[in-house]
Amino acid sequence: MPDHSSTPQGVPFPRAVRSFVRRAGRTTTGQARAFETLGPRFLVPYTGQPLDFAAAFGRAAPTVLEIGFGMGEATAHIAALLPSTNFLCCEVHEPGVGALLKRIGEQGLENIRIVAHDAVEVVDQMVPEASLAGIHVFFPDPWHKLRHHKRRLIQPALVSRLARRLGPGGYLHCATDWEPYAQQMLEVLGAEPLLRNTAEGFAPKPHYRPLTKFENRGLKLGHGVWDVVFERR
Repeated sequence: MPDHSSTPQGVPFPRAVRSFVRRAGRTTTGQARAFETLGPRFLVPYTGQPLDFAAAFGRAAPTVLEIGFGMGEATAHIAALLPSTNFLCCEVHEPGVGALLKRIGEQGLENIRIVAHDAVEVVDQMVPEASLAGIHVFFPDPWHKLRHHKRRLIQPALVSRLARRLGPGGYLHCATDWEPYAQQMLEVLGAEPLLRNTAEGFAPKPHYRPLTKFENRGLKLGHGVWDVVFERR
């Protein structure tokens, strides 16, 4: 099963509710070293002002936003697979940020920038409309209990904001291992007038999304994973 321990949680409304819940976690020596040596280059500060992607990445290229990357395993894999794409990644879990910085150094990746801040505020304040080629939301916290469903990240108001940040033909790709949440994702994205489904229902797993060790473990136990991919009209 994918690890939900550091993935984004909550919904953006009311504004007092964040897209995450901070969790305790220990930053390793290697992660701390990555913060020190690689942080100045690959961390983008939250400014509350529109971000110039070309300036942040040192080049003009299609940019994909990732909301909540956990420990960065899938992020690094995708960035290595798609070197001509820029990846702007949001995560507040410090060990996760350190882990991705460490992967960047180990793999020599140049096309990732990290904003260690609430993704909802980053979307609202730093991502211009029609500026993104894609958005990834992989395995957000499913909030299993019915009374907690309102805390789920994928809600109509946020999806509307995300859709407006996509350029024409840009895509929003969500993935989850919790089928009821997958159904909700399908319904919420399907109700957004700026988006259209790329499939009849759930999408085949896109080639770029890797199978994580948690996903592989879940599949062996008979658990499913559902991908939802919509495009900007």
